[in-house]
Amino acid sequence: MTIKGLEKLNQPLRIGNRRISRRLNLAPLTFLGHVAFRELLSEFGGYGLLFTEMCSAKTVPHENRFKSPYFRWRDQERQRLVCQIFGRDPDTMATAAARIQSEGFFGVDINFGCSAGSICRHQCGAALLRSPQEAIRIVAAVRRAIDIPLFVKYRVGWHDSPEPAVDLAHRFELEGVDALTFHPRVAPDRRARPPKWEYIGLVKQVVNIPVFGNGDVFDADDCGRMLTQTDCDGIALGRLAVAQPWIFAVWNDGYSPPADIHRQTAIRLLALLERHYEEMAALRRFYRFAYYFAANFTYGHTFYSGVRKAPNLRAAAAAVESFFKSSPQLCTRLNHNYLM
Repeated sequence: MTIKGLEKLNQPLRIGNRRISRRLNLAPLTFLGHVAFRELLSEFGGYGLLFTEMCSAKTVPHENRFKSPYFRWRDQERQRLVCQIFGRDPDTMATAAARIQSEGFFGVDINFGCSAGSICRHQCGAALLRSPQEAIRIVAAVRRAIDIPLFVKYRVGWHDSPEPAVDLAHRFELEGVDALTFHPRVAPDRRARPPKWEYIGLVKQVVNIPVFGNGDVFDADDCGRMLTQTDCDGIALGRLAVAQPWIFAVWNDGYSPPADIHRQTAIRLLALLERHYEEMAALRRFYRFAYYFAANFTYGHTFYSGVRKAPNLRAAAAAVESFFKSSPQLCTRLNHNYLM
């Protein structure tokens, strides 16, 4: 790529006692970053690390990987897969982390970023940013339990001031965290306002561990600007990765997508979902994917509404094929109405 700053993405990076060859990661995405979607990404390639969906620390120690809706993986991906966990009890989090290490994952990621009410009501996710000492206790317990790389994903906090996030970054490093993924929005803000990238730079200035920037990277120009403006060590892609799963390969490998890449990708994901899940679970996950994927099209509502009406996987595939028979017009930049 000729975009300023993107050359950094193909440079190796040490994270704790391990190393990655690329610095463009899939961000953790609940109900989107599942095993079928990660297999789709692996077929394109170009990423550094993949992250699982958010997994409950209470259930991870007892989960059957072949039956769990979230804590499941392919053996082929484990060496570049980080499992994200959430919880509020240090011992429970540590036990879950130990199970993850025993399964051969690249690392463990602690979620201090999810601001969904269903998570925060239980004093998990971003709610723990209100009690920094509790967050630190969790980090310390997990660090004692594992030797593999430890990540933390977190937000600014509950007030629009960078100082608490900067202080936490320093404290996380002192407790043995190996890398941070920082989303510079306050927890109550569910993307209503743009993230403050300058806060990423402030976090980066106070730590010696890698910092991955996250938030509103929707094209190569955005990616290059985040890298150069914040000096972050890498990028964690979320919504863009769902809308364009081939983007890692485009930016890092020079991949040139074929003209029918959108149709191919949707149909392939349907097949992978059918392989990994029973039908209704697969269909619900395809509904969620289709909403973000609709951002590619000028009339994305036509794509999404057609898929959303499908009662089964066969009907969903028919809806996809019907949509692409009309040669839909692509957006020059992703339609943000489908990325909120």
